[in-house]
Amino acid sequence: MGRRGIRSLMWSALTDLFDQETPFGRLAAVHAATTAGDTFITVALAGSLFFSVTPTEATSKVLLYLLLTVAPFAVVSPLLGPLIDKSAGGRRYLIAGSSLIRTILCILMATHSHDWLLFPAAFLSLVGSKLYAVTRGALVPEMLREHQLGRHDRSVGLAGWPAEEGDDEEGFAGFNAQLTLLGTVAGFIAGSMGVALLKALDVSVVLHVAAGTFVVAAVLSLRLARGVRVESPTRHHDGRFGDRDVLWGLNAMAAIRFALGFAAFLIAFGLRRDHASLTQFGLAMSMVGVGSMLGLSLVTRLRRRINEPSLMVVSLVAMCAVSVAGYQFPRVDVQMVVTALLSGAAAMAQPSFDAITQSAVAPTAQGETFARFAVRQQLMWVLGAVIPVAIHLSYRAGDLLLALLTGAAAVVYLIGRHPRRAT
Repeated sequence: MGRRGIRSLMWSALTDLFDQETPFGRLAAVHAATTAGDTFITVALAGSLFFSVTPTEATSKVLLYLLLTVAPFAVVSPLLGPLIDKSAGGRRYLIAGSSLIRTILCILMATHSHDWLLFPAAFLSLVGSKLYAVTRGALVPEMLREHQLGRHDRSVGLAGWPAEEGDDEEGFAGFNAQLTLLGTVAGFIAGSMGVALLKALDVSVVLHVAAGTFVVAAVLSLRLARGVRVESPTRHHDGRFGDRDVLWGLNAMAAIRFALGFAAFLIAFGLRRDHASLTQFGLAMSMVGVGSMLGLSLVTRLRRRINEPSLMVVSLVAMCAVSVAGYQFPRVDVQMVVTALLSGAAAMAQPSFDAITQSAVAPTAQGETFARFAVRQQLMWVLGAVIPVAIHLSYRAGDLLLALLTGAAAVVYLIGRHPRRAT
């Protein structure tokens, strides 16, 4: 198993996905269906808020939508996070319920895709999406335990890594990488289908397809194993901790999320100003998916050589280098590649940070912890996105800002994790 690239990761992920007798296979199926549904909604909202209006109207509507993407965490973090922790045996019902609610909301949005009711429906749909994301993060450790117990007689574990006793951190990273890859592939397929439906038919058709996808996700959710509240055998905290790796990793992920939001809307509004076609937008989205898969393939290759905090540093340095290259060649085709590679670097960082958190935080506090962390990450993504929406920036200026931000974040992360010892 010397080469653990994207093919090995994909093979492991698909093998487990189609093995619906394992806890991971069932969670993977739910994740793929849920990600596909969310992607259909994203495509539909882009059709309503971005493509069907003038650039000036698009700016105001996108700014309102960005505000709505943060607001759901006001519900998820203080209310639903503790609920997730207290209902370890009922997390599958939380996921199923959020999927069914989003089914209804998709139908409502299809009916009101061009009036003000679209926004409250989109808000509630985002609440359901964030509830799933937080619940999934809390589910990973218990699903990993059950999955490895079911495969204890095999010599190879997740993502082609040896399933060694007590090797939870490596298992977390592999588990997260497989889920991220499956979500990326599902999002790529759903995005392509959604763009084709939007171009050939109507926004309402895309939303009805999303509704059907969430019905499938709800049914699959009920097949998840009933979780139990078990303390982690590794080091852990109660969610109000001072673990250095987690705290500095959170700061690094905040910078990465800011950069991703900024880059996504820098290219989106750049293409809009250039009167790009829907096909060009679809190409840009496809390249982001390819970049994410490239990053995930590097996670599996690098994890045997360096640990998760070091992977975070690699991700930030790579983002800085890519941004410098974009600054040197400020063209739209280059900017598409830059955005794709930035997504790839972020795809290396996110599973690594999730693994750090899952290994450091007690299972009974992970719902609340992931909810709080998700608030900060989403807020930083929105803050990054707002800048190119509100201000007309050239690709050159945007890439310079990205290079300075990610380079500084890498230095701060290194210094923060390894402070000088007092003499």
